[in-house]
Amino acid sequence: MKSTAITLGVATALFFTACNTTKTDVKKEVLQIKTDKTQKESTSFTKKKNDALKSYLPFEDRTDFENANKGFIATLDSGEIKDENGEVVYSMKQFDFIKDEAPSTTNPSLWRQSKLNSINGLFKVTDRVYQVRGFDLSNISFIEGDTGWIVIDPLVSAETAKASLDLINKELGFRPVSAIIFTHSHIDHFGGIRGVVDVADIESGKVKLYGPKGLFDDAVNENIMAGNAMGRRSTYMYGNLLKKDAKGMIGSGLGQTLSTGKAGIIDPTIIISSETGITKVVDGLNVEFVYTPEAEAPSEMIFYFTDLKTFCQAEIITHNFHNLYTLRGAKVRNGQKWSSYIDLALVKWGDDMEVSFGSHHWPTWGNKEITKFLEKARGLYRFTHDQTLRLANHGYTPKEISEMLKLPESLDKTFANRDYYGTMSHNIKAEYELYFGWFDGNPANLNPLPPVESGKKYVEFMGGADAVLLNAKKSYDKGEYRWVGEVLNKLVFAEPKNQDAKNLLADAYEQLAYQTESGAWRNYYLTAVKELRTGVKVLPSTDMSGPDMVRGMSLDLYLNYIAMRFIGTDKEAQEMKYNFNIILPDVAERGSLIIEDGVVTPRVDSLISEDVTATITLNRSDLDKTSLGEATFEELMKSGAIKVSGDKEAFNKFLTKIDKFKFWFNIVEP
Repeated sequence: MKSTAITLGVATALFFTACNTTKTDVKKEVLQIKTDKTQKESTSFTKKKNDALKSYLPFEDRTDFENANKGFIATLDSGEIKDENGEVVYSMKQFDFIKDEAPSTTNPSLWRQSKLNSINGLFKVTDRVYQVRGFDLSNISFIEGDTGWIVIDPLVSAETAKASLDLINKELGFRPVSAIIFTHSHIDHFGGIRGVVDVADIESGKVKLYGPKGLFDDAVNENIMAGNAMGRRSTYMYGNLLKKDAKGMIGSGLGQTLSTGKAGIIDPTIIISSETGITKVVDGLNVEFVYTPEAEAPSEMIFYFTDLKTFCQAEIITHNFHNLYTLRGAKVRNGQKWSSYIDLALVKWGDDMEVSFGSHHWPTWGNKEITKFLEKARGLYRFTHDQTLRLANHGYTPKEISEMLKLPESLDKTFANRDYYGTMSHNIKAEYELYFGWFDGNPANLNPLPPVESGKKYVEFMGGADAVLLNAKKSYDKGEYRWVGEVLNKLVFAEPKNQDAKNLLADAYEQLAYQTESGAWRNYYLTAVKELRTGVKVLPSTDMSGPDMVRGMSLDLYLNYIAMRFIGTDKEAQEMKYNFNIILPDVAERGSLIIEDGVVTPRVDSLISEDVTATITLNRSDLDKTSLGEATFEELMKSGAIKVSGDKEAFNKFLTKIDKFKFWFNIVEP
């Protein structure tokens, strides 16, 4: 026993001596690592990966460039669109640097896509059909009706939509707007409505406004309920904070970037809800509409101009692999339905269509070419959906499947199927989540530690911050950027003030950005790089809930929005037991709020009859003022605009528990 104890004692002493020596040596090596906040050039590993793609894809095919330039009429000489105060809301000329061959700091395929998306101006598509492209993230289309312009998808902002309308009227002669069509419920397809029409003309019926069932509610709901976090994540996805150059933002893949003007929305007056097809006469033209929900958008439709043999593909088909899940955050989309809608278009109109145009990118001409274009898109979404589910039923997890699956070469070498916006990687994970949710079945992932605690444990297990940093630098020097990102993310969350860790993590993300084919991924990586190097800069925030959104909220959505913002985790809030009745006399609406157990339960068109804590009477217009920041509840109560009968103090106490969201929250740091 004694000799055993001596042996163990010696062994222990040697062990700790070795550890101390190792830590000292590591510290010396770490001191040799030089990190900084400067932009880096592409490494040899990045160049090699990008060069391999040049050899793989058919870059000699110039068809897309021919189509993107076909029918050009004119553009704005200034290369800028300004608001009434002279502020630039969209600049086409900021992308003038995208020309010649792709630099090594960009994926050559994404560079090619951005060159195509940078082509801007007014184009003739076919007889009576015109588009303005490159004036915003999306396209605005003009169809020559019998009496005026039929406008399809008036962009993001009133200013860019107006500039487009002004351009076509200047070049082709003035025509009034006779009808407007919203293809779906995303803001880049309705936001500029007030730039092309007077709302009074829609309300009077002078101008018809067509839209798919649920568009208004889906649009308002998305931008209100999830608007703050979605808006913040959009700054990453669309590269709003990045410089436009070969090391920065070169586009989003779907288009170049978003305009920053005034966005609005108007509820469509003619609703399309038929999933088999319904024909309407729109300013003298026969248009067959098909409702296509729960694919690219919760509410969407495609349609065919029978007289013109021209198909509007909306955003169901684009010249890129679209998002089955979008990085800004949104409901997951169904690839099976998406594919079936494309096939439906082929069945209904495939034999006749001679022109196909969409809400993004350039048109396709010729029946044979259109058929091939649609068939490849149909296969893309169906393959992704079906093969993900097939492998999931073998027990593979989303991360495994995203590494295993590759498109058949016949689909993969089609430029219109490439990862410019959505990617095979994150779309596979989306289809898995559609059916199985976030949990992959492995109990290790059932209840993992949150990022900060996990980071600290990882760093401890790996021998401390110096050891992690040293090994991460060795991995970086081998070109293992994905692994460096995974490891150093742990260190940054464990030690958010460790600037060396943040610098090296930024360097790894930067190389991943230079390599990726997805505009959204590039922007996401590079925005992370910017914030790791310079911190989060508080700037004027994106307004996801403008006046039209707020005023468009139903009372049901409004009360549910209040319920969502209630700080139910607060002990004082959990002890509240109130019943409030809400009366809105100017719109003849009413509702109630039941507050109990940290939960707000709204009721619409129903007043509580017993144990009423207070009744609040206010006009809906005044309620909107509080949401728009034009007035506070306290100010309106003092002025008498809001009347509270009953326990006024209880209502004021309740208002203190309504949360306010910080837009510039951290993403790449705790």
